[in-house]
Amino acid sequence: MTRDVVHARRTTPFKEVVRLLDHHRISGLPVVDADDKVLGVLSGSDLVRKQAHRDGPAPPPSVTAGDVMSSPAITVHPEQTVPDAARLMERRGVERLPVVDEADRLIGIATRRDLLRVFLRADDDIRRQVTEEIVVTAMGLPSDTVRVAVRDGVVTLDGRVEARSQVPELVHAVWRLDGVVGVVNGLGFRIDDRGSPTPSHRTGSP
Repeated sequence: MTRDVVHARRTTPFKEVVRLLDHHRISGLPVVDADDKVLGVLSGSDLVRKQAHRDGPAPPPSVTAGDVMSSPAITVHPEQTVPDAARLMERRGVERLPVVDEADRLIGIATRRDLLRVFLRADDDIRRQVTEEIVVTAMGLPSDTVRVAVRDGVVTLDGRVEARSQVPELVHAVWRLDGVVGVVNGLGFRIDDRGSPTPSHRTGSP
């Protein structure tokens, strides 16, 4: 996410909002109150739409950010994963998600460009995270139990874990990591605690 967030207040004049978008070369921004709580989000499209629909018997005395923003804002919290944010963005048809703390105060913003940037992570960084944070820390397995290889964001898992039920748990945890494009599951298991074995497969979705 971007922490230095350009924002407007509910009372920010229309023209000042246009200046902010133009000066910072951005397509939208959040609108916050005096306590930095997010009230809504507006985009260049909202501004154009407002000007395109000038109907009514008399023009308004003034137009502010509060008049054109989309509200309530769709927000995320910093602990949410990039895939979760991407799914929310796609489902709600938005280009940006204000990031808020536990009191709903603005602390950052995530755009589609921010979400795509995580896929530039180095393969070695992903491999190290899979081994240290998932295999060893989360799953409690020796580091050499699972062989991890990463190429162009695709993680290949080989080796043999203790129980069959650990396989989908491990695969799902890897799939949710930032920068992972896909997971190739080549894991075996010593004890079948779930029934008939499942053949190795390529995972393209959680």
